[in-house]
Amino acid sequence: MSQSRLPLWQRLLITVLVMLAASYIAGLIWNAVFGFALPPYVAGVIGGLSAIPVWDLLQRIRPNG
Repeated sequence: MSQSRLPLWQRLLITVLVMLAASYIAGLIWNAVFGFALPPYVAGVIGGLSAIPVWDLLQRIRPNG
């Protein structure tokens, strides 16, 4: 059986890292613009929405070799 996609654990790890990075960057931008912390539920929505295209992209990537 040949691997045609990245293993599940790699896709999950990359997706979680992108979610955390998107939430963090959104929080920094929000704080710079509005001067107070981003509400946690908004950060969660931003992170969750960023995960959708990343997960789809990672399912299409084929490893080298």
